[in-house]
Formats: sequence, structure tokens, C-alpha cells
Amino acid sequence: MLWSLIKIVAFVLAVTALTYGGTQLMEVDGGATVDVAGQEFTLSALEMVFALAALVVAVWLGLKLLKLCVATFKFLNGDETAISRYFDRNRERKGYEALSEGMMALASGEGHLAMTKAARADKYLQQPQLTNLLTAQAAEMTGDRKKAEETYKKLLTDDKTRFVGVRGIMKQKLSDGDTDTALALAQKAFALKPKHEETQDVLLRLQAEKSDWVGARKTLGAKLKSGSLPRDVHKRRDAVLALSEARDILGEGKTIEAREAAIEANRLSPDLIPAAIMAARGYIGEGNGRYATRVLTKAWNAQPHPDIAAAFAEIAPDETTDARLKRFKVLTKATADHPESKMLMAELYISAEDFPSAKRALGDLVETDPTARSLTLMAAIERGAGADDSVVRGWLTKALTAPRGPQWICDNCQHIHATWAATCDSCGSFDTMAWKTPPAGEVAMPAGAEMLPLIVGHAAEPALPSTEVVEEAEVFEGKVAK
Repeated sequence: MLWSLIKIVAFVLAVTALTYGGTQLMEVDGGATVDVAGQEFTLSALEMVFALAALVVAVWLGLKLLKLCVATFKFLNGDETAISRYFDRNRERKGYEALSEGMMALASGEGHLAMTKAARADKYLQQPQLTNLLTAQAAEMTGDRKKAEETYKKLLTDDKTRFVGVRGIMKQKLSDGDTDTALALAQKAFALKPKHEETQDVLLRLQAEKSDWVGARKTLGAKLKSGSLPRDVHKRRDAVLALSEARDILGEGKTIEAREAAIEANRLSPDLIPAAIMAARGYIGEGNGRYATRVLTKAWNAQPHPDIAAAFAEIAPDETTDARLKRFKVLTKATADHPESKMLMAELYISAEDFPSAKRALGDLVETDPTARSLTLMAAIERGAGADDSVVRGWLTKALTAPRGPQWICDNCQHIHATWAATCDSCGSFDTMAWKTPPAGEVAMPAGAEMLPLIVGHAAEPALPSTEVVEEAEVFEGKVAK
């Protein structure tokens, strides 16, 4: 629209300038006299300008005619392609001009103009491998999806342009949400160009979404070989895929294969919390508590997490509270100042009914980093120490509105997940889960069953709605008091 307006204004200005110039030339006195074969011609200033323009045109036409005569002479002397080459050069020049103008129009966002120039270029050049891509992209820009798809299908017929056609249709299917067809096309594009980084990324993401962990690991290996993925990143993501594969195998009831896959995932990335927990439980199933302890301790030192503590408790489920305290002190020794270690030790002291030690273990956490869990623990400590109901309820009231603490959050879209997953449920990103504190303003959903998994003797259950927290907290208080 703006470009068309500029052209109209430019045309009006040019006509105005020519009119003004012609008027000025008509008012100029004098002229020129031309003598041709005894005939004299007197020209005014304006007529001289027109004569000069006519002379330039005549010279240009003369040169063109001369070139045609030369081509005709060569043809008469046996060069059968001389005349065709003469006209082909003109067609090529016009075609490449239209092609370049179409590319410029596409870059400037003028889709309709780009399509017009592409059609003109195709008319003169007769090289669809050059013009079809321009036509397809221009059609996408103007919203003509049918035209774009038809053009991409034409590119499939030529070996040189087949990859471009497959990739174009694949992107259309992705935008339509047809992930099944997009996956098949991504696999075809990957077969044509295994080192194409964008195709690798799309294929990997679709394979992860479809839980094709074996195929995803092959694609990840291709990214490493092509140099588009650092070795350390490859190792981490391969561990994520191995863990996901282990979970699926476990779901099929193949415990031995799942155990081996989980151990491999933990070997590839010891700090991957779900892999460490699954591998440790595999060792526990084998009766190898020493290996399970080693795996969980290494994971805890990298990133303390309540699920690691729950798995660590499973190593010796029937031990006494004193034995459990002693064993967990070894686990938390290297991370004693971490909030997770403080809350864990406070839980254990509460289960041992040593409330002064529980309060010392919790320290100033309720002041420096108050969360629903730490405040609920403080309420349990006060209840166990015999404090008034008003004091206990005061801590519980604070817990209702306090932040929930670290959770599994997607680094790409910041979506909060209840459990770890290889791909984000919201944006579909792969390996973006991080255990961290969500942004301020998230609703806290504490619950007694989630607060003290080691005390009640089972893994954490989903949090209750906020309207039921008080009732659950009262039940929890009763357990502690006993």
C-alpha cells in the first residue's frame, strides 16, 4: 500500500516536472538551424530536446538491429543457434530481472507483487527450480496455503529441490497441528539431509512428543556427529531419553530391562534426579543397598530434592528412627545449609519426637525463606512442643499464603509441572524441566501428606485444594501429637 502510494506520488511529480520544464523551454528565445542537403531547419529549444531524445532512441534501435543482423549473418553461415541465442539472452535478462525483483518484494513483505514477479520470471526463464520456491513463499505470505502446497509438491519431482519441497510441506503440517504427517515428512527430510540442523531439531521434538525414544536417541546421535550439538549437552539429553525409555519399558512390565535402562540413564547424567531415583530403586529391587546409597548421595549433593530423600528412606524401610537419623545425616552432610536438608532433618526429628532438635535443624528458614512446607513444619514443631492452639494456627495461616517452594518448571515457557517430564506439556520443549522456585504470585497448595512423606511412610501425594488445607493440617497435627 505504501509503496503503491509512493509510486503514484513519484509519477505525479515526474509529470509536473516535465510539464514545467517544457513550459520553460517554450519561453526560451532563439534556437538552432540545421542544414541538411541544402535544406535549412530551424528548431526551437523544446524541439531540440525532443530531437535529441529521438536521436538516442534511434541509436539504441540501430544497435539492436545491428546485433540482430550479426546473428542473422552467423545463422546464414551455418550457426543454427545464433538467432535463438540472441532472443534467449533477452528473455534471460528479463527473467532474472523479474526474479530479483520478486525476491526483493518477498523480503519487503509484498507477497502479491512477489507472486506476480515469480510468474513473470517463470515465463521467461522456464526454470521452475528457481521460481517455484519464490512462488511458494509468496503464496504463504499472502495466505494462499493451497497454492503454496501445490508449488511445494512440484518441487518434489526434482531431485535438486525435493528436500525444499518436503521441508515446506512439513512446516505447513506443523502449523496445522498434523503432527503424525509432520513426523513422517521430518523423517523423509532427515533422510535427504541428515546434517540439516533445523530438520534434526524438528524430528527430535516430534519423536519425543510421540514417545519414540529409540528414534529420538538415533536423531540425537546424528546431531552429535554433525557437530550441531556439544558433547556434554548430548550426554545429558541422551540420559533424558534413556530415562523416558526406561519408564515406558517399566510400564510394559519389563522390570529387568527398565532397571538396566534407568542405570544407563543415571550413568550418562548422575545429576538427573528422576534417573537417579529410578536407578536406585532398581538397585533396591536387587537388594543392593550400597549402590543405591551411592547413586542417591551423588544426586543429592548435586541437587537436594524431596523425592531423593523418599527413595533414600526406601533403602531401609524398617529401620528405627535413631538409625534413620544417623543414616540421613550422612546424606545431608555436604549440603547441611541447603533449605531442603534443613527441612528434611526437621522432619526426621519430628518423627523422633525431638522437637527442640527439629527447631534447631529448621533454623531461621521460616524467616529467610518461608515456604508452605517450612511453615507447616514449624506448626508441627510448636504443636509437639506443647504450644497454644493460637500459635499453631498462626503458623498454619501463614503456610496457606506462603510460596510453595521449588517445583518442576519449564525453562522455555515457565509452565509448572506436578512431576518431571522429558517434554513440556505446555510448549512441547524437550529437556527444559528445572527444579526451581516459581515466580512470585503462584498459589501455594500445601498439604499434610505432601509435607512429611518420611514420617507417614509413603511417597508424596497430590496437593489438596486450598479449601481443604486446614482440615488436612489438623489431621497432621493429631499425628504429630501422638
